[in-house]
This record gives sequence, C-alpha cells and structure tokens, in this order.
Amino acid sequence: MKRASKSKPATLAPPAITMALKALLDAEAGFDIEYGGGLSNHRPMTLQALARLGADAARLQAWAAAYERQLRPAPAHQPWPAGDAWFAALGQRDAWPLYRDLFAQWLDNEAAGDVLQQVLPRLMQGVAGAAFHGVIRTAHAVAAAHRGELADALAYWATRWTPLGADSPDTPPSTRDPEAVLRQLARVQVDSPFLMPGLRAAATVPGFDALAASLATDAGTVPALARLAAKAYAASGNFSVLHLLTSALAMQELLPFIDPDDEAALAAARAAYWRAFMATVASAGIEVLPPVAARPWPALRAAAIGHADEHVIKLVDAAVQWQARDPAGPWAAAAARALAA
Repeated sequence: MKRASKSKPATLAPPAITMALKALLDAEAGFDIEYGGGLSNHRPMTLQALARLGADAARLQAWAAAYERQLRPAPAHQPWPAGDAWFAALGQRDAWPLYRDLFAQWLDNEAAGDVLQQVLPRLMQGVAGAAFHGVIRTAHAVAAAHRGELADALAYWATRWTPLGADSPDTPPSTRDPEAVLRQLARVQVDSPFLMPGLRAAATVPGFDALAASLATDAGTVPALARLAAKAYAASGNFSVLHLLTSALAMQELLPFIDPDDEAALAAARAAYWRAFMATVASAGIEVLPPVAARPWPALRAAAIGHADEHVIKLVDAAVQWQARDPAGPWAAAAARALAA
C-alpha cells in the first residue's frame, strides 16, 4: 500500500503475498475473532508473520491446521444499519458482524489507503483494545495487502476499541525521554489472566494523565518506545512487554496512513499509544531474568518459522522488521529471549 494523502489517493500495492498465504487468509473469513473466553485469534497475524520470515507453503498450511482446531466459526452476517455513522458502535463487543459488513463495503468502494486515512485517527484513540491486537492485526493485514482480512481486522479493532486515559492540556511537556517518565509510574497489580484489566486500572491511577503529558512526543517517539520494549523484553521475557514490541511495529507501519498534513491527528495518535504503553508497563510486573545466549539472525528466523507459539513467531518477525529499520537496536536479544522461553 502507498501512503494516503489528500492530494494522491492511496491504493493497494501489488501483493507481495504467496498464493498459499492468500488462500489461507481468504479462509480466515470463516473464523471468529476470539476463542476460549476472550483470547485473540492470532491465525491471520501469525501466518503473515511466518510468510514474511520466509516460511514455505507447507509450513504455513501445517501451522494453520494445528491452530485452527481451537477456533470458533464466524458469526452469521449482519448488515450495517443504513445511515449510522461508522463510529456509532465503537467498543461494542457484539458488533463485529456489523463492522465486518461495513468495512467490507467501504473497501469495495474506496481505496484501502483512503479508508485508513479516514478511520485511523479515531481508532488510534482506542489503540489498547484487545491488548493491542486490533492495531496489530490491522498492520499485518496491510502488510499482506489482503482486503478481506483488512476489513475483519478493522472490525476487530472497532469492537474492542478501548481509550485509556485522556489528554492533559494543562500539563506542558517537560522531557523527551520516555524512560525517565516510566521510572515515575505507580505500579498496579490486578488478579486477572488477561492484560486489559491491568491496563484499565493503571490508566485510572491519580496523576496518570499528567505524567503522560509530560513527554513531548514526535516522529521519533514510537521507535524509541520500541527500543525500550525490546530492551525490557530481552531482560525479562515479560508477556505484556512482548505486546509492546509488536504493537510499536504496528504503529510505525500504520501512522503513515494518517494524513501527513494533519499534525493534530498524528500527535493524538502518538499520545494515545504512549498512554497505552505506560499503562502496560505499570501493570506488567516486570522482573529481570538471567541472560540468554545470543544467536545469529539466520538461526533466529529458522527457529521462529519452526515454532508452534504464535506470540513467539510474531515477536521474532517484529524484531526482524525493527532490525531492518534500526540495525543497532536490541532486536536480536529480544528475539533470542522469546525463543529461549
């Protein structure tokens, strides 16, 4: 996909996608977005990550077959109510069939980049939804250039849309160092097997919004946060932090679809992600573990392709993508930690 702009409408790029991956993503329409009482369906994200890592058709098909056994069928089709604004049902967990229909129709009538340009500013305000899996799944769909999967990913993000905190306009930025802000966070503990209760609790701690506003965000903020996430994950193997590394990549891949002339929308998107990042760190319970042995990139990629765990595969794929952008970063150490778990 090309970047969207007002002067030059974006279109889907020629698919850098194998026929095997395309067939498997076509089949994704038959599966629900979650299973097991609220776990995210990682099938399309992981298949795209495997393909990007270099997995062949046989590996893609074998991984999909093993993973699909736990999934549920997609719910019955429901038409979007005519005349309703597209954001009318944001955060409504039972609205996925409605949003599937809406985004499928929208993408049939407008270029994908134009749709993204229109919806991302509002969706970004709920970027933490489903433990970041809405934004992550959307970025994988964009990378695969698959319209059906993009419609379903956007629908997932819309139904799990979860704003955290709020702007604090009376607090002027005082630093450009996110790590300095994170050191001031109040830690929270929530007894839940899911990530979202902890994030919600962290974002309601008094002073959270003012502390978030103390960071001056700009185009370098998301890469800086990705570096911090990779460093923390390499040291801890923390499951919550894993999602920060993969979601930071998703943000970096999707932010260019926001109108580059709309500085307010870009700033609001970065600020919303920063608050979600802070809430994740506050609730993660990070503990430092003994170091793991370094491994060369070919070994890391090969091990990820053969791995069964969807989170490990996606983490290594994200590390590879960040390595290409920032060769001096701690990406290989993060990938090695994931594969040592």
